Amino acid sequence: MIGIRVVDDHALVREGLALILAAQPDLTVTGVHADGAELLAVPGDLGDVVLLDLNLPALDGLEVLRRLRARSPRPRVVMLTTIGRARDIRRALAEGADGFVLKDSTGEELAAAVRAAHAGVTAVSPAVAAELGSPAEPFTPRERDVLALLGRGLSNRDIAAELGLAERTVKVHVGNLLAKLQVGSRTQAALAAERVLG
Repeated sequence: MIGIRVVDDHALVREGLALILAAQPDLTVTGVHADGAELLAVPGDLGDVVLLDLNLPALDGLEVLRRLRARSPRPRVVMLTTIGRARDIRRALAEGADGFVLKDSTGEELAAAVRAAHAGVTAVSPAVAAELGSPAEPFTPRERDVLALLGRGLSNRDIAAELGLAERTVKVHVGNLLAKLQVGSRTQAALAAERVLG
């Protein structure tokens, strides 16, 4: 079972998210929190995945994300927001978010993002991918390198070792690739690699 904590300042939203996730056979909600301070006050292990609202009062989602990165063990973090502004999404991915979904995503998209993050795969919902870019947008040389290795089925860790990059940097590149390809998963990006790279 994948243990999830839900952080959102709106009671109906967090309770609704908790119900949707708890209905999945492989997911369990271990806590719901009204803000980042409440989450960070929990001692010890926070579980597998934190579903974290980007726009929180007092400590915003990005600051909570930064503090979670210092936790040990560090949970995977999927960011959640109502409006997917490209700048905010890129900042979250650069800060180490493991995924990004909009609040109008389907329950299946939300669950898929949680599962992907738990597996160490950057996941963005299709709506987020569409917000970030179009498939016609050119790829940087480094993105092409990463995409080629994705096409070979390498993990973020293996790609980082192959290219001499930090794993966090690879995660950002993968997030950008998902956005530019307008796909929601790493597997779909790998399938697109041959078409894109020729």
